[in-house]
Amino acid sequence: MEEKRILIIDPDPKFRSSFSAILRNEGYYIETSKCLTEAIHKIVQTSFHCVIMDVNLPEIKGYEAVSILKNIDPKVKIIMTTNKNTKRLEVKVRKQDIFYYFIKSFGNDELKLVINSLFKDKKDIQK
Repeated sequence: MEEKRILIIDPDPKFRSSFSAILRNEGYYIETSKCLTEAIHKIVQTSFHCVIMDVNLPEIKGYEAVSILKNIDPKVKIIMTTNKNTKRLEVKVRKQDIFYYFIKSFGNDELKLVINSLFKDKKDIQK
């Protein structure tokens, strides 16, 4: 069975820690990064099936980083997250090549469902 690898890129150490623990309990292999630079080093060394990335990264807006990550690995699925949503932000995010846009206040259960569906779809594609 192939390992299901996820990279969480988020400047908030509490979110990185708590959500990575939740996903590890679900059987996923998790790496975390606090910034894009650190994440790029990890992506170059290891391929990930999914990247969960916050909109507000220290160096760049997450939606601006999507094309950078897709140039490194065009197959990676990106879930963009944010604490606060606005119509303007949502338009910018949804113009990118992302799998899902997640507002953190919706709770972790919805995000887990999205991730599980991503890997279910991936399994169906590989058959």
